[in-house]
Amino acid sequence: MSQKISAEHLCRGAVVYVRQSTMSQVVEHTESQNRQYALAESARAMGFASVTTIDDDLGRSGSGSVERPGFQKLVASVCAGSVGAVFCLEASRLARNGRDWHHLIDLCALVGTVVVDHDGIYDPRLVNDRLLLGLKGTMSEYELSLLRQRGIAARDSKARRGELRFALPPGYCWNELGQIEMDADERVAEAIRVLFRKFRELGSARQVLLWAIQSDVKLPVTRHGPAGIRIEWSRPAYHTVVQILEHPVYAGAYVFGRTTHRTAVIDGRARKTEGHSKPMRDWSVLLRDHHPGYITWDQFEEHQRMIAENTHMKKRASRRSARGGRALLTGLARCGRCGRMMRVNYGTRAGHAHRYYCRGDEAHVGAFRCIGIGGIRIDKAVAAAILEAVSEHAVEAAVRAAQQTSRAGDDVRRAFGRRQLSWPVVDDCFGRW
Repeated sequence: MSQKISAEHLCRGAVVYVRQSTMSQVVEHTESQNRQYALAESARAMGFASVTTIDDDLGRSGSGSVERPGFQKLVASVCAGSVGAVFCLEASRLARNGRDWHHLIDLCALVGTVVVDHDGIYDPRLVNDRLLLGLKGTMSEYELSLLRQRGIAARDSKARRGELRFALPPGYCWNELGQIEMDADERVAEAIRVLFRKFRELGSARQVLLWAIQSDVKLPVTRHGPAGIRIEWSRPAYHTVVQILEHPVYAGAYVFGRTTHRTAVIDGRARKTEGHSKPMRDWSVLLRDHHPGYITWDQFEEHQRMIAENTHMKKRASRRSARGGRALLTGLARCGRCGRMMRVNYGTRAGHAHRYYCRGDEAHVGAFRCIGIGGIRIDKAVAAAILEAVSEHAVEAAVRAAQQTSRAGDDVRRAFGRRQLSWPVVDDCFGRW
């Protein structure tokens, strides 16, 4: 036994810290787990009667951007003075950032705890050992940064060539040559085509959703599982409709880097959140005409403009689609003073008229309403102007409405007719990827 481990260390006991960075490593790299768990036997062979294994951080990165309850438990045990030695496979298992590493080493030096890895035993109270531990921590942090830099560079280079594979939305799959092609299941492909046709006809994602619900049309969604990616048919949902309408892959474009991550300091530590959308000009890769599309790129851009204008929760939009309610101009009227969208206030008693009003700068507490006006006379004036404008074309409008209803029924019947196709076609398409 090393002279650095005294009887006092043996009386305190040992802690074995086990960590792997990702869940894929936990599932696939079992040999690393076995080597780390085997350190408990090494601790007992050195004379430690009490050995505790902390494995709460399996699947958690040591970069400092995520919470590590296991590491916090280790630090608390060291501070309590109940740990004589900390066993780890290598320095990178304890921490991949200088803050956590040096914090732990400082605490170990304060209470007289030694650090043990496969290279040797280190006492942080000794100058030479402290120097070696400092170098190990620095190299561990540098190694992580270098590996990440190389990986990102290789990934981006492959994406710029349009060869990087990623999960595709319903209606597309990867073939054996690494190319994006339309799904061989005609039911899936026809459902996507019908969705885009109905959006061009109705002009609103919400109206498409209502049509799909009323027509009892199910939409394809991708499910990720241990066996890979598969298609499931589910009831229409608003986010499903919007995701299909807003995805540029349906316009034949290969895109990568549409979202980014943001880092914020919370409780003195960096916390990273992902999935924040970026404007099109900031996308990392955009290759048009990369594969066959369900719509053209011009149609895609027109769809995005229509969705942006129809969205009521977004600010600074130029125009909106009308919404339900007794008031005629709900979602359409704007304040002539500040340009914000007018709201509607309905009376609580029967017979009370509704009012349009603007709340002005509601972000500031105590702000007064900008303007307010009764809605009955305005609605009557607008309704009269609309009737005057369309009276000559009323018959033509009725004929077009009847044609649209007939086409809608045909679309539903075609969509339901695709259900005769068998599922193995879908499984084969996604199984190749």
